[in-house]
Amino acid sequence: MTQFDNREKAFEAKFAHDQELAFKVMARRNKLLGLWAAGELGLTGDAANDYALQVIKADFLDAGDEDVFRKVKADLDAKQVDVTEHRIRKEMEDLMTEAKRQLMEELS
Repeated sequence: MTQFDNREKAFEAKFAHDQELAFKVMARRNKLLGLWAAGELGLTGDAANDYALQVIKADFLDAGDEDVFRKVKADLDAKQVDVTEHRIRKEMEDLMTEAKRQLMEELS
């Protein structure tokens, strides 16, 4: 029975670790997206960093990516920045890859 218990604990630890990594990647992606959108909005310096933090926080509203997408799209629309839905989603996809790369680089 102890071998089974040890195996179960190992699986639980791996699951927790994987979930933590997924959270960190998503938060990193959202920060990168926020910085990209800030650039589109003409924000720089502290204003750009503050906006990126708002994008990170937007992810806690609903499950999935739609809350982040809606925030960025609404902010860009409010400032009449001509960015298509497709471009925002493409940035989200590309920045997810970049966030994973950065995090793996930090961990190695």
